[in-house]
Parts: sequence; structure tokens; C-alpha cells
Amino acid sequence: MPNMLTYKNSGVDVDEARTIVGDIAALRKRTEAKHQLLQAFGQFSACYDLSSYRSPVIVTTCDGVGTKIKPLLEYDLLETAGRDLVAMSINDILTSNATPLMFLDYIGVGRLDRVRIGRIISGIADALEECECILAGGETAEMPDLVEAGMIELSGFCVGAAEKDELIDFASVSKGDAIIGLPSNGFHANGWSLLRNVMELNSGEFSEDEIRELLAPTRIYFPETSVLRQKRIRPKGMAHITGGGIRENLQRVLGQNGAKLRLLPWENESVQKVLAHTTTEEAMRTFNMGVGWIIVAGTPDVDLIIDALPEAFVLGEVTDRSEKIEVSL
Repeated sequence: MPNMLTYKNSGVDVDEARTIVGDIAALRKRTEAKHQLLQAFGQFSACYDLSSYRSPVIVTTCDGVGTKIKPLLEYDLLETAGRDLVAMSINDILTSNATPLMFLDYIGVGRLDRVRIGRIISGIADALEECECILAGGETAEMPDLVEAGMIELSGFCVGAAEKDELIDFASVSKGDAIIGLPSNGFHANGWSLLRNVMELNSGEFSEDEIRELLAPTRIYFPETSVLRQKRIRPKGMAHITGGGIRENLQRVLGQNGAKLRLLPWENESVQKVLAHTTTEEAMRTFNMGVGWIIVAGTPDVDLIIDALPEAFVLGEVTDRSEKIEVSL
């Protein structure tokens, strides 16, 4: 009888995939401390009961970690990759004043590696546990000859919900409103094609410790937005500062309005080494410039927000519709 081909000798090991799913189930249990799935984990789809809401609105996001994945793999920071994946989606959910409820991941590899995948899922589970969000499922795809050896593809998907009358109303933003910032942990997961180019062309300037510092995980602003909800402070707008920098992301909140902002010094020596190799304008349109989250608030709420969030600082104010967003250092 001729040699018969199998899925495994074609490069896909379904038995190992089943083992990894078992590993994930153990990590996932930690993410259901506050919210629980309606039915058992592991079905073809995940269900969540919204009957406790008066008028629920579903909020969804999808994101990844971009080219930051390459140095994260190079420096064996797999847990950070998992945290970044969660942060990029959950932060977007939070801008609507919604609660993140369920998260799903997609992991694509050339060959299954139980340890490496387990470490990424561990980082995902740690971040989700902190955000009271369920790891509801996902997909781990083994794709030989499609994903290059050693590389890992990551995508994250989050589902949240909010009461309809508690959603952020960006239309309420008007001239004179304050613009408040919260610091980032660094470059987060955006602008890494430029960052990697800077570090590769000037490798002698960056120590391993400095590179690891630059690879710090994306900050998740769940604690801060939770405090605002607990204190019944509803901003007029919130922006997650990702690719495109402050101007592009803040414009989503301001609509046709302009703004005048003055940034605080970005006091990070490793960051400043990177910024020395690009123009200020290019840095502004690529990086968060030390501000990972922006809140737009009416005058009556400014002091309340500053008191509630010790790291918050006023960046500037909203201006007329005829003006642009001006950001200065």
C-alpha cells in the first residue's frame, strides 16, 4: 500500500492544537470573576446575557500589535505581546464609556509551539483579568509555508456594552471645553516601523535594557475610566492615542472643532534617543508623544477629573470650528 498522507505530515498537528486549547481553558477561567458567559466555553460561538441592561448598545473593536511583534519576539517578550493585544482593543471600547465584556484572539503560526502560545495567552489572560473582561474564545491557526518560521500573527477582537443613554456624545463638544491628558507607558504599539528603522540604523546607540524599556506594554486605561464611571463623571469625549498621533485621534472626538494643546516634556531618555532621529512634525504624526489617553470635558467637570485621576493634566482647550488642532511642545 503506498504511503498515505496525513494532516500531521502535511504540517498541521490537530492533537497538539487540542492540547493547547486545554491549556487556554485553564487560563480563561480567571477572566470570569465578574462577568460570565451565558453558556459553556468552547462552543462554536460565545454568548453573553445582556438582560441586566435597560437599553443595551453593543460596542465592538478589532486591532493588533502591528510590527511591534517583531522586536517582542526577538527579545522574548511574549507576555507583553498578549497584553498589547488586549490593550489596543479594550482601550478603544473604553472611549465610548462602554464596559468590555468579551475578548477573542487570533493567533497564526507556521508551527505550533505550546510554550510560546501559552505565554502569549497568559499575557492576554492577565490583562483581561485586570479589566474584568472574559476570554470568550479565539482561533489558533497552524499554517505551514504561509507564516514564516518563528513569526506569530496576532489579532484581537473585543465586545463591550453600554446603556444607550450613557454613551459618550461627541456632538456635545464645544469651544472652551478642556482637553485633559493621561500619560502613556512609552510608544505603546504604534509607530514601530519607524522605531525599528531608527534602532536598526543606529544600533550602537541603544542598549538591550533601553530597547526593552521602549517595548513596555501598552497602558490600559480601564482603572481610570472605571473611576470616572463610579463617580458619575461623564466626559464629552475620550480618545485613545494610537497611530496618527494626537492630532488625528483627537480629531475623531472634536469633529469640526479645533484645539490648542501644549505638551509636557516626555521625560524618558530612551524615547528621546529615538526622537533625536526624526523631525518633531514626523514624531507628532506618528507617536503619542507621552500622552496615551485624552479626555474632553466641560468646565464644571475639570477639577472633578483632575481630583479623581492623580496623573491627569490639562493640555489645552477646544477652539472654534474654523481652527485646526495646534500641538506645541
